[in-house]
Amino acid sequence: MARQIMLFLVFSLCIIGPSAVMAVAAFASINALGRNPSAAPKIFTAMTITIVFAEALAIVAMFIVYLLFTAG
Repeated sequence: MARQIMLFLVFSLCIIGPSAVMAVAAFASINALGRNPSAAPKIFTAMTITIVFAEALAIVAMFIVYLLFTAG
């Protein structure tokens, strides 16, 4: 039972962390677009790269957690 609770908590952190990064990146890009709409291509590129890296980090973290908890 304790193993399942720990697995749930760790997977939750693996999801909440990158989700927070995505939310902050989206909020910052919307604010930047509001101030300077002509910089939309540069802002969109930076936001997309940030979101892709955050998602990749989440997938890698979940894979590592999965491997750690299935090895025992």
